[in-house]
Amino acid sequence: MSPSPSALPPASSGAIPARFNLARHCLGRNAALRPDTPALLLVGGDGAVEEWSYGDLDRATRHVVAALAAEGFAPGDRVLVRCGNDLDFVLAFFAAAGAGLIALPASAMLTPDELLSLALDAGAAAIVLGDAFAGERAAYAGRLPPGCRLIDVAALRAGRCAPVADYAETRAEDPAYLIYTSGTTSRPKGVLHAHRAVLGRRPMHADWLGIGAGDVLLHAGAVNWTYTLGVGLFDAWSVGATTVLYRGDKDPAVWPRLIARFGATIFAAVPTVYRQILKYADLGGGAMATLRHGVTAGESLPAGLLADWHRATGLWLYEAFGMSEISTYVSSRPGTPPTPGSPGRPQRGRRIAVLPREGGSEPLPVGEIGVLAVHRSDPGLMLGYWRRPEEEAAVFRGEWFVGGDLAAFDDDGRLWFHGRADDLMNAMGYRVAPLEVEAALARHPAIAEVAVTETRVREDVSVITAYVVLRPEATADEAALAAFAAAHLAAYKQPRRWVFAERLPRTANGKLDRKALARS
Repeated sequence: MSPSPSALPPASSGAIPARFNLARHCLGRNAALRPDTPALLLVGGDGAVEEWSYGDLDRATRHVVAALAAEGFAPGDRVLVRCGNDLDFVLAFFAAAGAGLIALPASAMLTPDELLSLALDAGAAAIVLGDAFAGERAAYAGRLPPGCRLIDVAALRAGRCAPVADYAETRAEDPAYLIYTSGTTSRPKGVLHAHRAVLGRRPMHADWLGIGAGDVLLHAGAVNWTYTLGVGLFDAWSVGATTVLYRGDKDPAVWPRLIARFGATIFAAVPTVYRQILKYADLGGGAMATLRHGVTAGESLPAGLLADWHRATGLWLYEAFGMSEISTYVSSRPGTPPTPGSPGRPQRGRRIAVLPREGGSEPLPVGEIGVLAVHRSDPGLMLGYWRRPEEEAAVFRGEWFVGGDLAAFDDDGRLWFHGRADDLMNAMGYRVAPLEVEAALARHPAIAEVAVTETRVREDVSVITAYVVLRPEATADEAALAAFAAAHLAAYKQPRRWVFAERLPRTANGKLDRKALARS
């Protein structure tokens, strides 16, 4: 059977206090414990470093808390953070949450029109512009939603000589931040999280990241993405570690240099970044000498990439699986070699089950594919969808949150991911999971990357199309790949069309963009 909910302890290493503020937890607590320890190293494209200790970062954040209080916001007001991968973002986000407001981090890739749509949907009281976006002011003139105003981070930081404010005495259940989904499957929707969500991340500290005080974590993402915000800031600062963020052009060759320069012990990125490092970067000269391991999330880790990375570096990549509503809750664990093709096991303390696709709340036996579910008592679970009561109701079955991911447990408690229920392809009348086909094809030695989609060839007939990126110097034609597919997949799962490409389309966060594939 799936892990029994009743057999597992709560998903934390301690009780959730009634009063809790995530900014005080991440910054204020460390400012008292280790004021001179570097919290954040911001590295520019020219190599210049801006270093912030926990003590200095806490004081700067509380100055902005005071500035926000002077603006007259009410508790729970939404503050949209329009900043780059920089200090402005850190100050605006943590000050908003620290002041008892709701921080809304927005992707730097959004256009002003898209940003205004988010502000309207969220009922934002303000859009906070960082220096990187100060030139956008004219784009918002006369177009702000009712009750929304523009504020420059520079103006908020101008009062740094004024007395600082303390963090608000928020409850653990109070809303702290609002994240909008990427919108790759539907219109973006807001996912509302409480302050307690930071404490709900504690199981992953040991069971995925292997992080503690004294670690130096280099994250390849941008802080307005939940993967970077969570791992790079929430998790690192929950344990008193140091975070390194890079603000220059994302040349793959830069990551080993940064690891060596700052003595990074943990590197976090999406699989695509690891693949690019292997292809373009120099891993010699002891570049990885301080690194214990890498972690990856955001998309499935191909078995071939896992093997290639270990062969080249002698280090493992530890994968985690999750979603915006809960962050990661299944992962491979440092100290145990990962199993190719599986993201790992439920993190200790999580209450996870695989439920029937057609409905019901009784966990399925081992080996049966169903929808992955998380118990609603998990402190990391969202408060709900912002102003989407019908969609929110649809993802709960009694005490279970059901996110739509198809999976099965094996006899050793490992999870095997089978895609999303809404990603299933209809090929010649059969329902097929893209990830199942992709995993089989990825075992071909000539294939570096592969993705499959459903393609309609006639009004009533669809077939599977495979988009293939070959390894450098590799040769393989359609006939060879079709023969390989025939040897490893049932006839109805085999691609009928093959497209060779130099690269696969990806979203701004590095995830495979299946809609772009389908459009092509």
